[in-house]
Amino acid sequence: MRKTVYMPLLVGAIALTTGGWFLQKGAADELNLYSQVRLFEEVVDMVSDRFVDENGQDDLYQMAIEGLLNELGDPYSVLMDRDQYADLRLDTSGEYGGLGIQIAVRNGWITIVAPMPGTPAERAGLRAGDRIVEVEGESTAGWTEDEAVKVLRGPKGKTVDIKVARLGADEPIPFTIKREDIEVPAVPSAYLMGDGVGYVEVVRFSESSADEVRDAVEELRKQGMRGLILDLRDNPGGLLDQSFEMADIFLPKGVAITETRGRVDDDNHRYSASDPDRFPQLPVVVLINGASASASEIVAGALQDHDRALLLGERTFGKGSVQTLFQLRAGEYVLKLTTARWYTPSGRSIQAPHGERTADGDVVDGTDPDDDGGREIFHTDAGREVLGGGGISPDLRVPREVDPGVETFFKAMNRYGAAYNDAVFDYATEYAAEHPELRPDFEVAPEMLDELYDRLRAGEVELDPETYDGAGQWLARQLGYRIAYTKWGQEAARQRWNEEDPDVTVAREVLREATSPAALFDVAEAHRLTREQSDVEAAAAETAAAGAGRP
Repeated sequence: MRKTVYMPLLVGAIALTTGGWFLQKGAADELNLYSQVRLFEEVVDMVSDRFVDENGQDDLYQMAIEGLLNELGDPYSVLMDRDQYADLRLDTSGEYGGLGIQIAVRNGWITIVAPMPGTPAERAGLRAGDRIVEVEGESTAGWTEDEAVKVLRGPKGKTVDIKVARLGADEPIPFTIKREDIEVPAVPSAYLMGDGVGYVEVVRFSESSADEVRDAVEELRKQGMRGLILDLRDNPGGLLDQSFEMADIFLPKGVAITETRGRVDDDNHRYSASDPDRFPQLPVVVLINGASASASEIVAGALQDHDRALLLGERTFGKGSVQTLFQLRAGEYVLKLTTARWYTPSGRSIQAPHGERTADGDVVDGTDPDDDGGREIFHTDAGREVLGGGGISPDLRVPREVDPGVETFFKAMNRYGAAYNDAVFDYATEYAAEHPELRPDFEVAPEMLDELYDRLRAGEVELDPETYDGAGQWLARQLGYRIAYTKWGQEAARQRWNEEDPDVTVAREVLREATSPAALFDVAEAHRLTREQSDVEAAAAETAAAGAGRP
């Protein structure tokens, strides 16, 4: 009986002395939070004291922090120590000893978004979509971007050994690449084609990108340009303020360029054009592909939503999140946390679901990367339908024709790492030096390909003549590009390459017919319908021929 009397009194006394804490709103949540904190501390203590392998409590707390951030499912949210933060400050405009690649995390692996032109990575033959699976003998599984940057950058002249997993390769491909100072111009090539179409290539967004584009377009206008191809393919982004300034060149004052949306008011921003359209009557075609990311997507999305440019190529990468740096009070740590996402003027999210796409635009589950089924529909200023849900889809796609001979050749070469690219680079360097009379329109003669083949075989590359000859046309094109690059630089090499580039070819066709920015979309639609009709007729002819051949 005494227990029955005293227990209610005891409970009542506790409630009074705590100010009725248990009766206040939210008490259960606070109690649950306290229990979770206590549970966590007990688990850390037990693992520290009794786990079969010794782990200090500092290490366990670090593991817990990394696990928490990993469970967010966002590869861009990471905790950085002082050294990692110092590496991060070597932004896209700085000079550093590195390979010349832009990377992102996809499906737990460090993936190459794009190699930069003229860098060790490009010369070695690294490609967009390659997964860096090993650096200096250490697996990169689960690495963050910052961890990868820390080991890939280093002293100029020092080499780094990596292995990459490549689509179609049976095993990882080894590369040994020497680091160099990386300093790449934003606009390496800008020139006027014979039909009055101008071409401006933008490979990165650094401090001067918008100025370089503006100057290039103005110069081409003086030369008589009446239509512009703005090439953002393989452009992984960079300084975001430059994307606003670049879009501003082609948009009327006051219209939206992009906006960020987050949970906190400070993370919600809207960016608009501050100047009038500098070239209001100039038709513009923007080239994009699966390696166009971040700042490239902001520019492409803004110009598409305002019907200012026709987008041609492939769906973009889908890097549309905003990271904020927080200096933490506990120790010398900085938290890089995703706090918002980028949206186009029509309200489309640029960010693709994590793990959905690789850097070359392929969907991870093997489905067609051009299949836009199920994506949310938005509308441009003129009412055209555009798609949301990650990445920017083009207005006009150009079919990709795969040469089986080229595929066979590169599959055979994959096991030799950079051997092929090294041979091409060395041959081009020697050939350019030995032929001072060379002109930009030179032809790659059959004997040049024979000499390259002999060089490959001398380097202990086992390659049969049939496999080599099967890729002859492609090899001649690549060798011609590399010799031109060595002899005259990026712009001359790009001009040569563009003569057979299917995206550039179609863009030129559209721009030759379009007399105004608005006319671009009608011309593009007519081009698409004509191509589809041609495909139908070709398929029907093939079916008829097959039927005629049956007994």
